[in-house]
Amino acid sequence: MPKIKTIRSVSKRFKKISSGHLKRKQANLRHLLTHKTTHKKRHLRKKIVLKSIERSKILLCIPYL
Repeated sequence: MPKIKTIRSVSKRFKKISSGHLKRKQANLRHLLTHKTTHKKRHLRKKIVLKSIERSKILLCIPYL
């Protein structure tokens, strides 16, 4: 049985936490930041834990995580 290829772009975007869930960075914090409030930018810094439905799709792309 051959090895399953990991989708590299997905493996760079998601990390596994100790509980087994996946976390990711939020969007909208790369450019055009001058019109966004400090409150919004501060809350966008937090990482998000994926829901179980999304998690199963991502784990198909990262078989050896």
